[in-house]
Amino acid sequence: MKKLAPVFVLSAGTLWGIMGIFVRKLGTYGFSPLQIACLRILFGAALFLAITGIFRRELLKIRFRDVGLFLGMGLISLLLFTVCYFTTINLASLSAAAILLYTSPIWVMLMSAVCFREKITGRKLLCAAMAFGGCVLVSGIGSAASLSPMVIVTGLLSAVGYGLYSIFGTFALRKYQPLTVTTYAFLFGAVGAAILCKPTEIVTVIASAPNPAGLVLLLIVTAFVTAVLPYLLYTVGLSHMRASAAAIMASIEPVVATAAGALVFGEALTIPAFVGIALVLAAIVVLNARP
Repeated sequence: MKKLAPVFVLSAGTLWGIMGIFVRKLGTYGFSPLQIACLRILFGAALFLAITGIFRRELLKIRFRDVGLFLGMGLISLLLFTVCYFTTINLASLSAAAILLYTSPIWVMLMSAVCFREKITGRKLLCAAMAFGGCVLVSGIGSAASLSPMVIVTGLLSAVGYGLYSIFGTFALRKYQPLTVTTYAFLFGAVGAAILCKPTEIVTVIASAPNPAGLVLLLIVTAFVTAVLPYLLYTVGLSHMRASAAAIMASIEPVVATAAGALVFGEALTIPAFVGIALVLAAIVVLNARP
């Protein structure tokens, strides 16, 4: 499993990377970006609960004293990341939001050093720098030239929230199976998402769609492909590797997103984007190479 752990994390990052395809499709129905993000959590929670309840009901048992841990994963990590990331997108550009988000491996590395006494090695620093530099080049540099203080705060908070999933997850995986961890993270995250997503507007959008059943099916597929499957894969991978390494490897996401944009939507790939892709891939290779 230790050998397969990087494959699981890379697979998760790849699935997160194609999320833009689903987001653009759902946007044509009239959902706001924040509503789409919250719907991912809501439908993801429903799917996790159904899967766990049907196939591994015994994994739904948790200790009351651990509720705070799952609250942290659901509200502080999943929901904080979602709200802050999409707030940053609304205040600035998508590329600027992505650049700030992918400071996440650096935060995970620092938090892992404090929480788990992980050593901050030269190799980790090099890989984190390469991954971040690659993400900057892939996302585009120019749009981040002038960022307001609010954008910087919300962008960095999205990175911290994104990274906290690895920290909370590492603690939770010491006591519970990955399916239990992901199920309760989404269940608690869904509580906050239900408040933020304006349910009456969502019901109106679904009811007024030309094919409401088809739209609901699309929401289910979106949640499964971009939330349930990748979070489960990432959590399984996280259970067999260090949080800092997993965070760096998840930086494959913007690379896949850029490639998906080029292949599906015909978006142009610039020379800096190619260099950025090479940097991220090189970081992953160096991170997994034998000393």
